[in-house]
Amino acid sequence: MTIVFVYNADSGVFNTLTDIAHKIFSPQTYECNLCAITYGNFSMRAEWKEFLDSLNTEFEFFHRDELAAQYGLTDAALPAVFRKENGTLVPWIGPEQINACRDVEELKQLIRSRLA
Repeated sequence: MTIVFVYNADSGVFNTLTDIAHKIFSPQTYECNLCAITYGNFSMRAEWKEFLDSLNTEFEFFHRDELAAQYGLTDAALPAVFRKENGTLVPWIGPEQINACRDVEELKQLIRSRLA
């Protein structure tokens, strides 16, 4: 199984810089809780990276525009996590569950519970 994480943000340098500024100056209105939880202002949080490294599975990471380009999904509610099975994405964790997480630890617990 491959776990596919999809951020509710677009890729590219300009979008990345805009996201960094948004997280710094107005974090309460930032649209992607998955990014807010798993990334600091400039890089992936060490705790999150260590968690992912501890799991015995493969991962893919996409921004919403990359998801549309790679899989043709343009109407998925984001942020989201999918399972990739035989090349097809199957919804696994929706935005409601991700947005309910307040920190990396809660997100890790959510993923562990789904893997169990």
